[in-house]
Amino acid sequence: MSTAAEHPNLELLLDVPVKLTAELGSCQMTMQELLQLSVGAIVQLDKPANASVDVYVNGRLVARGEVVVADDNFGIKIKEIITKPGV
Repeated sequence: MSTAAEHPNLELLLDVPVKLTAELGSCQMTMQELLQLSVGAIVQLDKPANASVDVYVNGRLVARGEVVVADDNFGIKIKEIITKPGV
């Protein structure tokens, strides 16, 4: 992985904020099913419990990992860096 020292112009970008999101999975439901959700309801996602979590930066898939708990907060332990754009 390149560092800012190797690419001086990269230094200009290091303070640019980006949005990092992690996706556990997804599901599709009807509006009626959505409106019937209540506190305590369980929504089943399309991935098994042991599947990797997809990590996106500004909407682009950049890594996969696993959910961990750190100091009573959720975190992501990175297991794979995606090197090909659009994978």
